[in-house]
Formats: sequence, structure tokens, C-alpha cells
Amino acid sequence: MKIAILPGDGIGPEIIEQAVRVLNALDEKFEMETAPVGGAGYEAHGHPLPEGTLKIAKEADAILFGAVGDWKYDKLERALRPEQAILGLRKNLNLFANLRPAILYPELAGASTLKPEVVSGLDILIIRELTGDIYFGQPRGVRECPDGPFKGEREGFDTMRYAESEIRRIAHVAFQAARKRGKRLTSVDKANVLETFQFWKDIVTDVHKEYQDVVLEHMYVDNAAMQLVRAPKKFDVIVTGNMFGDILSDEASMLTGSIGMLPSASLDANNKGLYEPSHGSAPDIAGKGVANPLATILSAAMMLRYSLNKAEQADRVEAAVKKVLSQGLRTPDIHEEGTTKVGTKEMGDAVVKALAS
Repeated sequence: MKIAILPGDGIGPEIIEQAVRVLNALDEKFEMETAPVGGAGYEAHGHPLPEGTLKIAKEADAILFGAVGDWKYDKLERALRPEQAILGLRKNLNLFANLRPAILYPELAGASTLKPEVVSGLDILIIRELTGDIYFGQPRGVRECPDGPFKGEREGFDTMRYAESEIRRIAHVAFQAARKRGKRLTSVDKANVLETFQFWKDIVTDVHKEYQDVVLEHMYVDNAAMQLVRAPKKFDVIVTGNMFGDILSDEASMLTGSIGMLPSASLDANNKGLYEPSHGSAPDIAGKGVANPLATILSAAMMLRYSLNKAEQADRVEAAVKKVLSQGLRTPDIHEEGTTKVGTKEMGDAVVKALAS
């Protein structure tokens, strides 16, 4: 089994290092190949997604990804900015289904910004369509406004669009996931305003005919955002488009105490996937040894489960993370009074030790 290791920028190399240590502690035979991506790819080869890196990713059984981005690249033309690497990988590998679990560990109930009684027991799975919507729709750009009250001015524009097959395939992923959980699916849209999402709603409703054992609810995105902070435990599985999913999954992350705890998986039709923490590159704390590696370690657990068919090993990693949290060890983002503050490496050490015990 071959794993492409793409550390990226900022805290990416630090957190990836700990996840690789955890994988190596499992006594499995993984072939790992590391390649530059994002700002590191630009510095090494003049492009955020070098051809060699893309080749390694395509040939691998799974990809473990750190994070990309740094303020120093903000003046580059958009095609050369670090963030284009992750968009390019999603598109080139057809990683259309993004799975982001938002689970509140009992030990972190006090770290959430919401009252413990509101969030205790939280377990949500957000499924985000990843290769369509306004992020990829054409045409897009800057032009002279052709009509309306601002005709003749410069305007920026993007296009929101979804093909029927794109909606159907992500709906099937969501219904199948709901079937394995609480059998409740909330499809989030903005059908009252956007033609694209009325179409989305119609297609999801049609796919529901094949999953009558699953309860389907439709919800507008503004209401969904409100309900996530008002009564988050009412949700089981959420499915939505690329832009709404990007926003809602980050919102849900804070219910768990820290975005540093949230893993994610981006899968193709055959469960080959790219696995990454939901947080960014955090260049402000890069190199300080304080970043939380748990989201990356939990992403590696998702990789074991979904792409490498090592569910038992995934369970071991997740159990080790729970054990470390029960011991009171915390990186600064989840630290609270009465717990022990540790750094990135110390947290990795603890997880590796927990695996061996």
C-alpha cells in the first residue's frame, strides 16, 4: 500500500510528521513517498502542484495532506497561489465527496463555545460536494459590466452550476452514510433564491426514493447555520454543495472545541482518497511546536478505514487519541484549567505510547 505524503506549508510539516509516526507505530508495511505541494511546491518547482507531485498522488493508494498557504504568496497570480494545489488535486483525482465528521469528545465538552448540555454527545457527519459549484463553475473572471445599473463598470463574476449526475452521486454517498448511522439526512440548499439549488433539491428528493428507510429533511443554508449553534444534536448527516459545505463544516468544527480536532476525507468513486485536517496552515504558529496534530492523526485513521481497508487499525488510532485526551493532555488550542499543556511532538509521543499500551 502506497501513501503519498504531502506536508505542504505552515504547520503542515509538523503535524504530518506526527501522523506518520503514528502510522509507523502500527507495524504495517506502508510505502510512503513525500513530495512538495503548495508554497513548498512553488518554491521547489515554480508551481503549487508540480507535475512530479501530481504523478505521485495519482499512483498512490491514498494521500495524506498537511496544509497549504502563507501570506507571503498572496501577491502571486491566483493560478500560482498555494491553495490552488488542493483544488488541483481534487479536480485531477476526481475527489468529489468530502466527509467531515464533527465529534465532541466528552473530555473536550468544556472547550466548546457552547454550553455542555447543548453539545455533549455531538456526532455529525457533513458530506460536502467537492468538485463542482461556484468554486469550479465557468465562466468566471473580471470584465466590464454588460448591463444593469452598473453597466460599464468593472465587475467580478463566478458561475454556480451543478450537473444532474454530480448531484446524484453525492446524494448516494450521503444516503448510504446515513443508512449506517442514525438514518437521518439533512440536505442543505438555498432553493428559495437559487435555481441551482432548486435543481439540487429536486434531484436529492428523487434519489431519496431509493432510500425510503432514511428520513430526508431539506433546510435552507441560513437556517442550517443557525441550527448548528442552537441545537446541533438534531443533525445526523448533512449533505450540501461545495461552498455551503465549506462554510458549515468550519462552523461545526468549533462546536467540538477546536478546528484542530477535525479530520476529513475527500474520496473518489472507488474510495481512493486525500486525507487532511480541516484547519489551515496557520503560518503564525508554524515552527513553534504548538500546533494540534490530532486532526491529522485522526485523518490518518480515516485513511486506514476508507482507502486502505484497515478498519481495525483505524479503531486503534482513534482509541489511542481518546486515551490521550482522557489523560488530560492538551495542545494550547484545547487547553483549559486542570489539564496539562503539551506541544505538537509531545502529543504525538503520547498517541504513539497509547498505541503500544
